[in-house]
Amino acid sequence: MYQTDDLNYHKKVLPTMYDLKSEDPEEPGLPDEFHNFQPHLLRKTFHPVNYSPDEMFIAIDMNLYYDVRHTGWYKRPDWFAVVGVDRLYEQQDMRLSYLVWQEGVNPFVVVELLSPGTEKEDLGQTLRKAEQPPTKWEVYEQILRVPYYIVFDRYTDKLRAFQLTGSRYTELELIEPRIWMEDIGLGLGLWQGCYEGIERLWLRWYDGQGNWISTPEEIAQQERQRAENERQRAENERQRAENERQRADRLAQKLLDLGIDLED
Repeated sequence: MYQTDDLNYHKKVLPTMYDLKSEDPEEPGLPDEFHNFQPHLLRKTFHPVNYSPDEMFIAIDMNLYYDVRHTGWYKRPDWFAVVGVDRLYEQQDMRLSYLVWQEGVNPFVVVELLSPGTEKEDLGQTLRKAEQPPTKWEVYEQILRVPYYIVFDRYTDKLRAFQLTGSRYTELELIEPRIWMEDIGLGLGLWQGCYEGIERLWLRWYDGQGNWISTPEEIAQQERQRAENERQRAENERQRAENERQRADRLAQKLLDLGIDLED
């Protein structure tokens, strides 16, 4: 995290998000349908227990600028989240990109969805020449020091998680495909279910009790189901009361037929 004086200096002398490009059509790894759906499921279920929505920023396929000496260098994670930062840029505008020298807070977790064109770089298996920008792995591990780096391969359904330990990433041994992040009171794991009409394994967040966090659409559906259950319960109760009334009427009629005075 940057000091306040550093932030003020950088805002005066370095490019802002309005100065740098927000996308590059030449960038490899163009999104497929899975790359469209999966990040939004992560965004909809990311609710840290100790941060309000106004104290965090979630980005999908957004330029992440990281080097004050090379202000044009950036990485473009499939999904990342920053906690302890204003939801809006300078509390007033939606972001075009995320510039660490302007924001002062680095991402807390980055998720990359493997694709054939980006797999080696995502896993830190590529080499670079000295004059070239660092790889994603180097940026996340050594420059931004992102505490959690998550990699998911939808073709093999393999989930890998790396946690920053000292100055290096250590791969976590996953007995089951879940990673708990104590600092935010959330876990990330593989969920078998239907999202956007597609049944498969999806990455999504879960709470401290191990329950999958619901999306707004699921919450709305649950509310509709509760309302329908309540309506059905009320209808059943009304029908039961009507049946009881009819039974009492039949009994009264039988007594009258037998010449029994109901008043007696």
